[in-house]
Amino acid sequence: MDDIVIPYGGHLIAGVDEVGRGPLAGDVVTAAVILDPENPIEGLADSKRLTEKKRDHLFDVIKEKALAFAIARCGVDEIDELNILHASMLAMHRAVDLLSPAAEYVLVDGNRLPRWDYPSQPVVKGDDRVPAIAAASILAKVTRDREMIAFDEVYPGYGLAKHKGYPTKQHMQAIKELGITPIHRRSFGPVKVIIAQTELFPH
Repeated sequence: MDDIVIPYGGHLIAGVDEVGRGPLAGDVVTAAVILDPENPIEGLADSKRLTEKKRDHLFDVIKEKALAFAIARCGVDEIDELNILHASMLAMHRAVDLLSPAAEYVLVDGNRLPRWDYPSQPVVKGDDRVPAIAAASILAKVTRDREMIAFDEVYPGYGLAKHKGYPTKQHMQAIKELGITPIHRRSFGPVKVIIAQTELFPH
C-alpha cells in the first residue's frame, strides 16, 4: 500500500471486495476483512490469480488470523429489483456493517463507494494493491464458488460447477434447452432474451 495515501493511522482498516457482478445466476457476494498487522498472512493476491487449492487454503487462514471478517450478499430478487451495481454496493455495506470490531477506515476495490458514513476511499485494482482487499476477494470468491458447485446438484445440466453462472456458450445453450431456474437473474439481458423467446415460441 506504499502508493496509496490513507488519512488514517490506525490498524482497523477494512478491505472490501465483491464477486459475482457478471454471472447470469446466483447472488452477488461481498466480503470485508480487517487484517492483523501483528499476524500477517503470506500469499495474499487477487483471488482470480490464485489456484482453487491456494484460495481454499487462504480462505481458512484469513478466517483464523484476521482481526475481523464478514461475508454478505444480495440475492437474485434484489439484483433484479435494484440492478447489479446497486445490489453490489448494498452487499458491501452489509459486509462492513457486520464487522466486529468495527472498521475505522474502509478501502473498497474499484472506482466507486457505497453510500455510507464510513471514512473510506476506492482503490482501482485494489485486490492487487491492498492485502485486506485481496483477502476480501478470496473470502467472497470461495464462498460464491462453493455455493455454485452446490447449486450444480440442485439444477443439473447447466454446468454451474464449471462456469459458476457466467454466460458461457454451454450455459446459454442449457438455459435455452432447460429453461430458467429460480437462481437466474431475470433482469440480465441474455436471460431476458431467452425468456422473451420462450414466451413467443413456447416448447
